[in-house]
Order: sequence, then structure tokens, then C-alpha cells
Amino acid sequence: MSGSNGSDGSGPAAALFRPYELPGGVQLQHRMVYAPLTRCRAFGNIPQPSAATYYSQRATPGGLMISEGTIVSETGFGYPCTPGIFTQEQIDGWKPVVQAVKDKGATFFCQIWHVGRASHPHYQPNEELPISSTTKPVSGQCFSLKSMQMEDHLPSRALAAEELPAIVEQFAAAARNLVAAGFNGVEIHGANGYLIDQFLKDGINDRTDAYGGPIENRCRFCLEVVKAVCDAIGSEKVGIRLSPFGGFLDGSDSHPYALTTYLLEELNKHNLAYVHLVEPRVAGNTDLEYTLHSIAPFRSMYKGTLIAAVGYTAENGAAAVESGHCDLVCYGRWWISNPDLPRRFRLGAPLTKYDRATFYTQAAEGYTDYPFLEDSEEGKAFLAKLPAN
Repeated sequence: MSGSNGSDGSGPAAALFRPYELPGGVQLQHRMVYAPLTRCRAFGNIPQPSAATYYSQRATPGGLMISEGTIVSETGFGYPCTPGIFTQEQIDGWKPVVQAVKDKGATFFCQIWHVGRASHPHYQPNEELPISSTTKPVSGQCFSLKSMQMEDHLPSRALAAEELPAIVEQFAAAARNLVAAGFNGVEIHGANGYLIDQFLKDGINDRTDAYGGPIENRCRFCLEVVKAVCDAIGSEKVGIRLSPFGGFLDGSDSHPYALTTYLLEELNKHNLAYVHLVEPRVAGNTDLEYTLHSIAPFRSMYKGTLIAAVGYTAENGAAAVESGHCDLVCYGRWWISNPDLPRRFRLGAPLTKYDRATFYTQAAEGYTDYPFLEDSEEGKAFLAKLPAN
């Protein structure tokens, strides 16, 4: 896999290197967005010094980065060694990471996250059941912190309607904490079968109150979170990630186009930094070669900045921007293994293959040790063939 064919950035990936302005006046120098990627290296749920190295390696002047999912409260955890943002120690842990990214000239948003029922009592205070829109358990298994092996998901506890304002406030407080830590903004995680998606999708939400049933009711919790976060830090500092077609963690819906259309129409009422849509080209860890669905119809419905994610190469990412399919393109796995991915795309340089086995381990291997272009033999050979400037 490689990027464009021109060292001057005039090849097939050229559209990715056009400037773009986000709401609020943030000036981006290219259209590539570093994706929110859980890496399970926040020991004690606090970002470590290695995170500053990792993110700064991948930061570019005028680029937009979105951090790994960051938990909004003590009930929000469901994976080992994921960072939080509800204690002063966590805020202080993020500060040097943010500063390292800003020192490289990048804009840094943090994804705020509550996994809901995608958890296990072993992650919860007093080993209580995880909370959700429903009591139905997730199908499949999760990693238990107690047994240190995979265990079946257990039934969750359905939140009462009167409990929801406190959960909404946890998202708003997390946003305020992240701004205090230096982030430029936040991305609300409303995708992939986690708590907000557990209210949105009728494959999960079986409620009969004001937060269940019709689409308008199922979107209520999400929109309350959006409003609270916008009120807390300003709408131009707020993005949201949605997975219309999902399926991960049972997050499917019987009418995904109608659901997402209504949600986007409501989101148009806020001057958000962006909406980030996950393309239906991945199911869990499996890439799909063909899907009936597309996020294309949503382009005309959402009036603001649209980010598309999942499965993009240099060429089809540039084509997506060129055609107006989206404004910005998110890259994940290839940016893990190529810390200088925008440079490689611009030059058409070879890419280092990622090692999926090290995505969620705790060592430096597969985290901060991937080579820059000039540090690999293949990269040196490629650079030697470029015409002299």
C-alpha cells in the first residue's frame, strides 16, 4: 500500500493536502484526521509519559488529532488501562500529552466515552452491574480484570429516566476537564454500541418510556448530551462520532437511514466542530469487501463539517474529499504503524504494515517503536530515488 505518486503532493492524494477551516476558525493544513484509537496503555487509568511520545510522533503542523476514548466517570470503564478524565490526577496526566501535540502545531480533540453495558462488574464500583438503556446483555465476551481472561457479558442495569441528567452532566464535566487539560475540543462517542448508541439503536433499546420506542425518543439522551457539552465548552469545540450501520456490540438498527437523518437534522441546530461518521466497511475486526449501505446520503443532510472513517487509502480518501463525500478523512491502523503517514501519502512512499497483535498490549512495542520513513531500510531506499530539490 502506498500513497500518491508525486513528491510535490500533486499525485492522486493531492486533495488530502488542501487547507480546511473548522468552525471556530481552526485552520487545518491537510484533510487527514488521526482517528480515536484505544491502545490500553493508560496504567491506573492515567495517561503515561509514553502517550506524549506516541501522540507527538503522529502530530503534524495544521493537523487534527482525536485522542483515544477517555472515560467520563467511574461507571464508564469496560476495557483495561483506558484513560479517564474525572479526577484531578487524570487531568494532570493529560496535560503533558496535550502540550506535546500542541508543540508540533496540531489541533487536539479528546473523545469522551462511556461504554455502558459493554463492561463487566469487575470494572464497576462495588462490582455492580454495568448501566445501559436496557437489561439485555451484549452477546459475546469481554476481558475480565479479575480472572484476566474472557468472560461472558452479564445483564446490565437499565437506567431510570431520573438518573439520566446525572449521566449527561458527567459528559459535560468531562468536557470542561479536558479543556482545562489543554485540549482544543472534545468528540462525543456516540458510536459502536457504547452507552449513547445503546439508546439510539432499536436493536438494543427496548425501553417504553420517553427514551425508548420512536426515533425521537431514542435520540433524546444523545441530544441532551450534545446540548450539555456545547453549553459547557462552546459548540465549536464539540464533535460527535456516529456509526449509522454499526453492528458492533449488537449496535444495529432496523431503520438506520431514518434514525441518522433525524439525528443529523437535530445536530444541524448546533454549530458543531464536526460530525464523524463511521463507514459500514468494517464489522468488528473484519474488513468488508461489499456492503449494501453507504453514508453518502447523509452528506446533503448535514450542513457542517463531515468526517468519514474506516477503510480509507490515500487514493480513495482523496477521491472522497474531491467528490464532496466528506470534508475530512480519518485514518487509524495505518497511522499506528506509520507515525509520519501524511508525509508518506504526499510522497507516495511505502507504508509499514501494522501488527494487530500489539494494538492492545502494554509495552512500547507496537506503540512508540514504529519507524519514520528515513529510519527504515525500505524508506531509505525510497528517499534515495527521489529527485533532488
